[in-house]
Amino acid sequence: MNETIELLGREVIICHPEKPNGKWALKTEYFWAFPEVQNILLEMGYYVAYIASKTRWHHPSDTDARAELAQYMSERFRVRKKCVIIGMSCGGMQGIYFASKYPELVSCLYLDAPVVNLLSCPGALGKSQADFFDEFRQDMGMDIVDLLGYRNHPLDHLQNLVDHNIPVMLVSGDSDTIVPYDENGKYIDEIYKKNGCTINTVIKKGGDHHPHSLVDNTPIIDFIVEHS
Repeated sequence: MNETIELLGREVIICHPEKPNGKWALKTEYFWAFPEVQNILLEMGYYVAYIASKTRWHHPSDTDARAELAQYMSERFRVRKKCVIIGMSCGGMQGIYFASKYPELVSCLYLDAPVVNLLSCPGALGKSQADFFDEFRQDMGMDIVDLLGYRNHPLDHLQNLVDHNIPVMLVSGDSDTIVPYDENGKYIDEIYKKNGCTINTVIKKGGDHHPHSLVDNTPIIDFIVEHS
């Protein structure tokens, strides 16, 4: 059963499992896109939820709204407050910001082609062919000069994830033209491995930004089950 409610003036979507297992997953953006992983989790007994963002480029209030959703889910459905983050592309960025500010609410992160470096995407100062900067400027009120001195990229929050050793399942394509792995996800892989933290990185040979997930999502599901 899918349910739509309002929380903090935002749309909330909650998918109910037939046999709840006391756990839940929070998809941070693009709720209905590439749903294979969330559908498997739903069948396994996880609630799957989403709360609308003001912008996919991260407004601080979006992070706090997700914390309120975690409280709501825990009180209403008696699930653990700690959730599984499903973050794809900009949703991966949102997941990093959330886990950095509220590590006590995150059991693990599944990050798929995550935006980590805003100079790469939407800035397109490297290999990215992203064409989103007008949208970013309108939503965030920053231009490229502002970004050059910006110290609130998802990249700047990775150390906090490491400090709390929040497990990460990282999936990216090695030929991503929108969010290039070498300019984004690679930073997560490197800092986690350098510090001996829990990470499973799968690089899809020849993979572009889409489609997300894997042909066989077993490695993703197994990781989530182990760490949630």
